[in-house]
Amino acid sequence: MGFQQSHFDYSLFIRKAGSDLVVILVYVDDLLITGNNQSLLSQTRKDLQSQFKMKDLGELKFFLGIEFARSKEEIVTCQRKYALELISKSGLGGEKPARTPLELNQKLTSEEYDKCIRSNEEHEDKLLKDPGGYQRLVGRLLYNDKT
Repeated sequence: MGFQQSHFDYSLFIRKAGSDLVVILVYVDDLLITGNNQSLLSQTRKDLQSQFKMKDLGELKFFLGIEFARSKEEIVTCQRKYALELISKSGLGGEKPARTPLELNQKLTSEEYDKCIRSNEEHEDKLLKDPGGYQRLVGRLLYNDKT
């Protein structure tokens, strides 16, 4: 169909026709199709539908945890819904907000460091009972994982 695959993101495909542009972003079984020429976009959708079974969900509202709102002047993106889902799934919905995630000047050390360097009296840190929950939360924050 004349699209060129991006060398920077292999899920991104671009087709230029003069000053007109169509961009397709593929994520598993979802497609985000956009561009600056409505007739070229419509033709691209028709071409894709002739080759693949697909459903057009209309104007973009959510994609990969990102919420989109469009006006005549701008497109605004937000991850509020995704952040609220993370808070809920992590069981942190009842927690109080904090300006920073740690106390000021908090020193972090490893368990091995504490055992070797600190005496038993100084070793007041409590290990996480389930580090997997913390690791999953960090993974979701880093990679926008919706699982």
